Amino acid sequence: MTPEQSSSAKRSPQQQLSNKVSDFFAQDGPLAGVLRDYQVRQQQLDLSVAIEQALASKTALIAEAGTGTGKTFAYLVPAIQSQQKVIISTGTKNLQEQLFKRDLPLVKELINKQKDTALLKGRSNYLCLHRIKLNELSTRGIEQETLLEYKMVQKWSVGTQTGDMSDLKGLKEDARVLPMVTSTIDNCLGKDCSYYDDCFLVKARQKAMQADVVIVNHHLFFADLALKEQGFGELIPAADCIIFDEAHLVPDIASEYFGENFSTRQLNDQLKDLIKLQKVSVKDANQLSEFAEKCQYAVSDLRMQFPSDSERGNWLGAMKRVPVVEQITQLLNYLGNLLEVGKIHGGRDKDLDALLEKISTNTERLRLFTISTHKDVSLWFETTKYHLMLHLTPLSIAKQFSKVMNEREASWVFTSATLAINGEFTHFQKLMGLQDADSLCFDSPFDYQKQAILCVPRYLPEPSSKNIKQALVDTAITLIQAAKGRCFILFTSHYMMREVSSLVKERIDNPIYVQGERSKSAILEDYLANPESALFATGAFWEGVDVKGDDLLCVMIDKLPFASPDDPLLKARLDDCQKQGGSPFFDIQIPQAVIALKQGAGRLIRDFQDRGVLVICDNRLVTKPYASTFLASLPDMRKTRDLKTVQAFLSSIS
Repeated sequence: MTPEQSSSAKRSPQQQLSNKVSDFFAQDGPLAGVLRDYQVRQQQLDLSVAIEQALASKTALIAEAGTGTGKTFAYLVPAIQSQQKVIISTGTKNLQEQLFKRDLPLVKELINKQKDTALLKGRSNYLCLHRIKLNELSTRGIEQETLLEYKMVQKWSVGTQTGDMSDLKGLKEDARVLPMVTSTIDNCLGKDCSYYDDCFLVKARQKAMQADVVIVNHHLFFADLALKEQGFGELIPAADCIIFDEAHLVPDIASEYFGENFSTRQLNDQLKDLIKLQKVSVKDANQLSEFAEKCQYAVSDLRMQFPSDSERGNWLGAMKRVPVVEQITQLLNYLGNLLEVGKIHGGRDKDLDALLEKISTNTERLRLFTISTHKDVSLWFETTKYHLMLHLTPLSIAKQFSKVMNEREASWVFTSATLAINGEFTHFQKLMGLQDADSLCFDSPFDYQKQAILCVPRYLPEPSSKNIKQALVDTAITLIQAAKGRCFILFTSHYMMREVSSLVKERIDNPIYVQGERSKSAILEDYLANPESALFATGAFWEGVDVKGDDLLCVMIDKLPFASPDDPLLKARLDDCQKQGGSPFFDIQIPQAVIALKQGAGRLIRDFQDRGVLVICDNRLVTKPYASTFLASLPDMRKTRDLKTVQAFLSSIS
């Protein structure tokens, strides 16, 4: 036996596992051979080893990985090296695409080319054969543009192998035809559908079931849990390991699926489908269409009981208004009549039976919102221009999620750049029921002391002062001019974003791009194409945006991102926290704001060569006792209160 063999034989299984990862990330390892200017990052190696060990021991791990750690490769390497079925869930569809098309193929090529991988999207991304057939004879009255889109989809549908709507390059992302040719949870007929055997969604799920590594997103993951009883939710129970990237988004997304929702839009779509189906399949059953139309009128009348502008509010409060109760009662009566007529025609058409069952389910959901005795939940509503959505959301998902985890012998990994509050994971653990999980915090490898400055400008008015708008305008102009553009000016409200950007445009010549004027991707492309520009944005640009180098030298944030206490769901959680003897402000509002601020601050330094300035225009970071919690959670930058210091630093970069 050689010395090397002897040494290997003495290693524990855990040591051998760690060496597999270490070899991959070594300075002369496989990754270094394909990445230019590769540097070993100890944080990345340690994170990957921790994830590898969690996979081997079937345990839960919470890991914060500071910006620049390289957490994507850190979890992909043990996932590809393992012999387990791994599901990786990302925060958004864009990140999902990036992971599957860029990062995963690279790691797979270096470790195991034969590894079977799959990308699984939500149902609205796949062509629905039932719906395109259903709408084939009902295109009269739709707009010309939508009709042209429909014909384009119809022609493409004959030859597509995947049914993935993104493969149809000539179709816009927000094309109006999409709801006509794709399905939702509420209008999908499941196994009762005549096209079930040819369903593109079913085929995509079957492929994912056979794959070793599957890339999904958080919404799809929890939707899958909710669909177990409908023949689709077979993916999650089959996994040996679930890795959540951007895990800070999981609690709020999971809450949506552990509760109940009712949407007048979904009901209206089902009623429209019923009217179309009656005219095609059961032409003598005119009463079905008549009652469906009455239901549609009742849905419209219910929406009219709320202001035309979009709003959110407490549903129990809304139910104290007599007209709202009357319209709900009227709608339920019409739905009851429709379902009674449906029973008469039961068994005549398979698709009709399935659609009536969906309407019956939606009717029962609506009845839930007429009950005022629910416990440990928040009942709230939101409106759009034409529709009303009702939500029954649990105040805590800890018990439900713990049950999900306990039912599966699997390892669970939660990672993000923003999970800890002042180095502690208590807030996230409490939200998710993960008190027994291991937790690790990996600092960013960036040298923030040399690369960045944090500034809280002197002499700012209070955030609630009427003078704050002008102060924000002056500060933004100072920064944009010092950096010669190349600034993100981030806001906590759309109103302040619009007001400040409008005033700034009047005073400087730099191109100003404002969120909402075009799509997020189009605005970002414009910003990157013009180095003298500045981008004004709200929450959509606080996370998931990766701008490196001299394209971004300054991030200004208008104030600490405390969520509005008027939000009905937050208000219910605050009230519940107080009833439990907690401190709503310190237990809920501050942790949420810290996580949001860390996300916004994370836009600034994205690489080892980056330099820049973070300016937070909120003097509470200096005057309030809780300021230390925010500051301790941010990267360790040099600090100043003097804008002239900031100007000099930006000028030196320029």
